[in-house]
Amino acid sequence: MKEYRVKPDSQLSLDTCDPDDTGEYKKTDQDKEKAKAVTDQLIGRLEELQERLYANGNRAVLIVLQGMDSSGKDGTIKHVMSGVNPQGCRVATFKAPSNSELAHDFLWRVHHEVPAKGQIGIFNRSHYEDVLITRVHKMISAKVAARRLNQIKEFEELLAENGTTILKFFLHISKKEQKARLEARIRDPEKRWKFSEGDLEERKLWPDYMAAFEEVLSATSMEYAPWYIVPANRKWYRNLVIADRVVEALEDMKLKTPPAPAGVNFDTLKIV
Repeated sequence: MKEYRVKPDSQLSLDTCDPDDTGEYKKTDQDKEKAKAVTDQLIGRLEELQERLYANGNRAVLIVLQGMDSSGKDGTIKHVMSGVNPQGCRVATFKAPSNSELAHDFLWRVHHEVPAKGQIGIFNRSHYEDVLITRVHKMISAKVAARRLNQIKEFEELLAENGTTILKFFLHISKKEQKARLEARIRDPEKRWKFSEGDLEERKLWPDYMAAFEEVLSATSMEYAPWYIVPANRKWYRNLVIADRVVEALEDMKLKTPPAPAGVNFDTLKIV
């Protein structure tokens, strides 16, 4: 799935990235079921690898999910992380900062949520909100935004140097698909709690958000903290891409089951 990775210092245009792409899978029910089967296998493997990560306790994984409203951040967490032991996983959501948080630098509240060693941390939205929504709504200048982007890169480099593997996913949906999903929320009484009139106001700023995302993804996709543009119109393919990349990152750690406690003869050990 590496073709979705944003190269460092690249000049990115989201217009060239198809949100309806399904890779080697066709848009048929048969291929959809094939993709789901592969995803299930990956989720099973993720469960095994997470246990090793937790047992070793010397590395961490940070997964960053960004995207427009209804792009599937919650769905990704629900499906891809369905086999993960909650004891070793934590989800953090970043909404409008509180007065206390505003009294500190913009990364202060983020550092507090970074996963400890042995843990998988998931950011449902993230520190990137402070260079996206603030930029689109002209709450900060271009100069401040550029400075924050550099600070984010340094912050993520610090995490990487201290044993945190960082994976950042931009869930890329089309404006047409977002419309369909928002309308589905309105029609379904069980989903209406997710709807906000503010979503419609943000939708009007779609071109501004795409430009902001292009700038952010181009500037902050680094070898130690890469961005992946995930085609997210098809939920089943979105889940496959992210599960594949998370498992691959954990495989790359070459985690092994820790040795048993020294001095214990398990062949003769009896429990009474």
